[in-house]
Amino acid sequence: MKLSIIVPVLNSHEIVRRSLLHYDKMFLTDDVEVIYVDDGSDPPIEDFLIKDEGLSEKEREEFLNFYGYGYSFDLTIYQTNDKRDWTWALARNFGAKKARGEYLLMTDLDYIIPKKAIEYALQFTGDKLRFKREFGILDENGDFTQDIPTLLKWGLLPERIPERGLQMPPHPNNFCMRKDLYWEMGGYREDRVGWPYPQGEDAWFKRKWTRMVEDGKAKDDDARLRPTLYMYPNGQFCGDVDYNPFGLFHKLSRKTERNAKWQN
Repeated sequence: MKLSIIVPVLNSHEIVRRSLLHYDKMFLTDDVEVIYVDDGSDPPIEDFLIKDEGLSEKEREEFLNFYGYGYSFDLTIYQTNDKRDWTWALARNFGAKKARGEYLLMTDLDYIIPKKAIEYALQFTGDKLRFKREFGILDENGDFTQDIPTLLKWGLLPERIPERGLQMPPHPNNFCMRKDLYWEMGGYREDRVGWPYPQGEDAWFKRKWTRMVEDGKAKDDDARLRPTLYMYPNGQFCGDVDYNPFGLFHKLSRKTERNAKWQN
């Protein structure tokens, strides 16, 4: 298998449902698996999807082995059973340990991965691939749109559009990387799990990657060829770091003394 898409999940059940419809319409090949790592959702994401009330543990296992989750692609859902706040670094490492792909495509649930990005990742043979970013949403049917009135309805600040269009700066938490290299770097550090937001794992991972490139141990990608991921408008892009469109995302607060974006 070439590619494992790994996404940590905390609640956000409706966003998960839309994302799975989105993947289902792509008719992904056997070279791709999608892994959701449930970071303490209530109810668990798996229960939300298969609605297996009353099944014994054995019946549940037999059901999943035979029917899966009813989608056209290879989907697996794991649970960390860790109830602390901000455990996504642990979830990423958990997913990486379970992944069967040669490459790991890691992102967060508020991102939308288009088919073009998956196809590019399947052809990628380098060390690490980064992504460009633009705003977009998936509607109730799992269909993608960048319709401006819809983005504004979701809370995107209107003054951003004439200044920057729908583009935004890249972020280090979205990348595709060789799995062996991910573990050579040590994966994401878990010692800060439970700290207030932000915990700095992304910055640490980025610095470690930069040192590897500078030391000649890895090669960066070609910035001109990076594909695009799309992000739902939320948080700071809507004028409040805790802005949660329609209540569809997790409710952990980013308003902490450590978060300079809130303090400023």
